[in-house]
Amino acid sequence: MLFDDTYKTIEVPAEGLFRDRGSKFYAFAYPVLSDDAVKQHLTDLREAHPKAVHFCYAYRFGTDRNVYRSNDDGEPTGSAGKPILNVLYSFDLTNVLVVVVRYWGGTLLGIPGLINAYKTATEDALQRAAVVEKTVKDVYKLAYRYDKMNEVMRVAKDFDLKIVAQQFDNECVIEVEVRKLLLNKVMDRWQKIPDLAIGYLRTV
Repeated sequence: MLFDDTYKTIEVPAEGLFRDRGSKFYAFAYPVLSDDAVKQHLTDLREAHPKAVHFCYAYRFGTDRNVYRSNDDGEPTGSAGKPILNVLYSFDLTNVLVVVVRYWGGTLLGIPGLINAYKTATEDALQRAAVVEKTVKDVYKLAYRYDKMNEVMRVAKDFDLKIVAQQFDNECVIEVEVRKLLLNKVMDRWQKIPDLAIGYLRTV
């Protein structure tokens, strides 16, 4: 298949833990969709763990998985955020944030030790997470006359399309989700319906 219209993410938050020479690394994995959500989780964790010394994190966004960031939060460059991000890659997850909260144990672990700690804590959290596969869908807005209702609904039924909003008045307006792999076939059917206005809204 040239184009895969599915992606993996997590349903609910998950936690993991790794200990090494007195230091504790608590990993918190969250499903997220925005920078604002990332900032809120970091704020909440800093309030919940006032004695922790580092809050290192990484995230990936987007159904095409190409928005990502990592942060070492004071640890040596590349020893914390990047190992967390690499685990997100190895699990092939997106729309996920992982924050690893470190409590200092009094012993320097060295860069290899830090890389291992942040990697292992992240793996522990993600292995406990409920990973789900979702389908990439585009949401379209359709506007049509009432007498075209049967034709429009026939297409929705034939392709098992989910209607997410509807308003029936003199003019009918619906919002409908279309799986990416079906888009060309659905669009071909829609375009055969006279006076049907089609507008792209968003991808979910």
